[in-house]
Amino acid sequence: MAPINLKELAKEQEGLSSGHRMCAGCAAPIVVRQIMHAAGGPVVAINATSCLEVTTSVYPTTAWNVPWLHNAFENASATAGGVETALRALWKAGEITEDVKIVVFGGDGGTFDIGLQSLSGALERGHNFVYVCYDNEAYMNTGIQRSSATPRGASTTTSPVGRAQLGKRQTRKNMTEVVAAHRIPYVAQASPSHWRDLITKAQKAFQVDGPAFLNVISPCVPGWRYESQDTIKLAKLAVETGYWPLYEVEDGKYRFTYKPRERKPVAEFLAAQGRFQHLLKPGREDELAAMQADVDAQWEELLRRVGE
Repeated sequence: MAPINLKELAKEQEGLSSGHRMCAGCAAPIVVRQIMHAAGGPVVAINATSCLEVTTSVYPTTAWNVPWLHNAFENASATAGGVETALRALWKAGEITEDVKIVVFGGDGGTFDIGLQSLSGALERGHNFVYVCYDNEAYMNTGIQRSSATPRGASTTTSPVGRAQLGKRQTRKNMTEVVAAHRIPYVAQASPSHWRDLITKAQKAFQVDGPAFLNVISPCVPGWRYESQDTIKLAKLAVETGYWPLYEVEDGKYRFTYKPRERKPVAEFLAAQGRFQHLLKPGREDELAAMQADVDAQWEELLRRVGE
C-alpha cells in the first residue's frame, strides 16, 4: 500500500463539502472527509438517519459531492446490500466498467441499536461494502439520549444524574468485538486524532473483498459538553488513556496499530467533559475506580487477543 501523501490528498475533491450544518467542532465530518479520501475511485455513500444525514441534506441543498442515499435508522446495511447487488448486475451487463465502492455511515444509535439486525444480516451474507460507525456515544440528533454505546457514568437526558443514579448504570457495548465475531475480512477501531491510521484503515477496508467495518470515535460538543476547539484533544485522550484502543482485526488476526508508551488515567479523559463532572466530586472515588477497572480489563483482553 502506497504511503499517504497529505499534500496530494489536499488536492483531491472532497466527498463531503463545506457548508453543511454540523455543529462547530463536530468530529463526524472530519471522519467522513478522511474516509472518503481513501476510496480511491467512484463511491456511493449510504447514510442512516443521524446528525450527519439531517445536517448535510437540508432541502434543497446537499453537502455531498458523490451519489448519496438516505435511508431509515434501521436499514442502512440492507440498502447497501441492494446497491451492491444492483452494481454487480450492471457490471455483468456491461453497463458500468469501473469498480464502484460502497460506504455506509451511521451513528452509534443506528449501528449499535436500531440497525444491528440489518448490519448483522448483511455481514453474514458477505455483501461487499464498508460500514463506518461514527460513535458519539448517544442519540445526539434527537436530544442526547443514552444508547448502548453510552459509557457507564455518563449523564444524558435519559440517564440523568440524581439521587437514584449517577448517570448511566450499564457499561457500553463493545461493538467492534460484536462485528469481529462475524469473522468478516476486516474490522478496525480508529480515531480522527490519528488521521494517518484512520485513512490507512479505510484504504484496507475499501480493498478487501467482502464486508468491512470501521468503528471511529466521534466527540460531540453538545453531548459530551466541551469547547468546540477541543475535539481532537478529546479524541486523542480517548486513545492515550486506553479508553479507545487503536487496533484492527484482519482475517481474524488482531493487531495494535498504535499503543501509548504509558496509558494515562481514564480520569483525564473524563475530566475534560461536562457529562462526567459529577464523578469528579469528593466521595465518588469508587465509581472512578470502577471505570478505570473497566478500561484496564478491556486493555488486558486486547493484549491477550493480540498475543502480547
